[in-house]
Amino acid sequence: MAGATGDLGLPIIKVLLAAGFSVTALTRQDSSNASKLPKHPRLVVAEVDYTSVLSLTKALKDHTIVVSALTSTSANDQTPLIDAAVAVGVTRFIPSEFGSDVLNPKRNSLPVFEGKVRTHEYLKAVVAKSPGFSYTIVCNGAFLDWGLHGFLVNIAKHTAILYNGGDVSFSATNHETVGKAVVGVIRNLAETANRPIYVHDTVVTQNLLIRYAKEKDGLEWDITHKSTAKMYDNSLLKVARGTTDWPTMQAFVFSSVFGEGYGAKSSDHLDNELLGLRCITDAEVRALVEASLELSASP
Repeated sequence: MAGATGDLGLPIIKVLLAAGFSVTALTRQDSSNASKLPKHPRLVVAEVDYTSVLSLTKALKDHTIVVSALTSTSANDQTPLIDAAVAVGVTRFIPSEFGSDVLNPKRNSLPVFEGKVRTHEYLKAVVAKSPGFSYTIVCNGAFLDWGLHGFLVNIAKHTAILYNGGDVSFSATNHETVGKAVVGVIRNLAETANRPIYVHDTVVTQNLLIRYAKEKDGLEWDITHKSTAKMYDNSLLKVARGTTDWPTMQAFVFSSVFGEGYGAKSSDHLDNELLGLRCITDAEVRALVEASLELSASP
């Protein structure tokens, strides 16, 4: 498991362990993040240099599945990790994607996804040369539980930036469900080989999340409105001038979720049933929002 100590890596590891798998957590050399990992008899930690195929090869020896949940700043170059996986005979690689539709050309044209598109193309090329190797890309839409703390809405502060009016429907998935999707892939290797799989917990809108919060505590929200089309144009100009910092690139992420035509809603082509996942109910979405409100109100 690469990126094991991140916001997504930790939930995936916990689900893998709960499902009975043995896991090797890869951590960067000289990192103190290993302390975040749970203590478990089937979890071992290996320090690696993510730029070194040799280092990664040593850590991946005798493993058959590699899951990468590297952060956005690291996920753009997963080539050494893929090469090491091939070298030791890994049969399935799940790259750090975990987002929007990787088969949507409009989405793939966004500069922020350039590295992930390159990784997908590299995986396809490696599969063509290495028949024993395969990959699966998990497309889960926006992160629902994490998104309640700022990306979608900010429950704690009762603030939100509403994109394109706030009524855009999009697929959203909790971190734990992403972990369960990974388990589902491992248990259905033939059916998930060399393709993206699409999962979500639910389809929501920003305004729906805010309504659930208001109906719980009655407080008004501080709302700002933005157009993803304008954000896209502004960021594209900055990129053309050589600016590629995260504030600039993040505007393209918002386009992929709230903009028209980017494939942000996967209701009509879900793989939930194949992977043993169910969608959550509106009542469960409401309960999640209410639990987040209660947690944010705790001293």
